[in-house]
Amino acid sequence: MLKGIMSISGQPGLFKLVAEAKNSIIVESLVTGKRMPAYSTSKISALDDIAIFTETGEVPLKEVLKSISEKENGGQATIKGSGKELKTYFEEILPEYDKDRVYVSDMKKVIQWYNLLQNKELLNFDEESETDESKESEPEA
Repeated sequence: MLKGIMSISGQPGLFKLVAEAKNSIIVESLVTGKRMPAYSTSKISALDDIAIFTETGEVPLKEVLKSISEKENGGQATIKGSGKELKTYFEEILPEYDKDRVYVSDMKKVIQWYNLLQNKELLNFDEESETDESKESEPEA
């Protein structure tokens, strides 16, 4: 679901990997649609690799986005406002999040990412469950 989608430090929004060049990668902004090179000197984070700290470990970003989707019935997250509101919202979607290591700025970013991915119809939580179901429904020989 999040494969090929990344965040680049210092650049707004999210990017989709388009191609690999000799000393960079070519990415396309999900916000503007413009393509640009991203170099190894930039801090590039694949959304697949991002996790949110919890009291007991880490939860993959994909699971957090799924929780937001379930809370919002597949629609946009309309939370805006104070840090207190964001913390309350995050407690609803991820009750065990680590309150010392997950900052309000992180919460805002996750919600912005969710809304952007939702707008671009890039959130498909069914693809994994479909592959799981197809494995289970295979007849035994």
